[in-house]
Amino acid sequence: MQIILLEKIGGLGNLGDIVTVKNGYARNFLIPQGKAKRATEANKAEFEARRAELEARQAEILADALARKEKLDGQVITVAQKAGVDGRLFGSVTNADIASAIVATGIKAEKANVRLPEGPFKAIGEYEVEIALHSDAVAKVTVAVVAAAE
Repeated sequence: MQIILLEKIGGLGNLGDIVTVKNGYARNFLIPQGKAKRATEANKAEFEARRAELEARQAEILADALARKEKLDGQVITVAQKAGVDGRLFGSVTNADIASAIVATGIKAEKANVRLPEGPFKAIGEYEVEIALHSDAVAKVTVAVVAAAE
């Protein structure tokens, strides 16, 4: 299915690109999320009429993401979790735990922004984590997993 992208999507294209994707991806994700429209003649004309408005909105989103990236870069985020004497955690530290720790510092983030390529952390220590606030704004933070005081 051919679609018009209404925002930049990593690995797919930029705002205004007409790309071909699988039907299910378009129908079940891109179109309902407002990230794309079907590439019909009417939608192409409507997009061209709204192009300046959409570009301004995307520029605002990127500027906000870059500002949050500047605040986050290099920070140490501490997450306390119950642990045994050998340093292994009872449970694990997930992307949701890290996102809530970031939000507690006053910076907006969601669990979908936190990238844990090797899965959740299961031991005490310091870990480098990427926070993808936008496809063009990825912050690197250090997550310090510490034993919770009982």
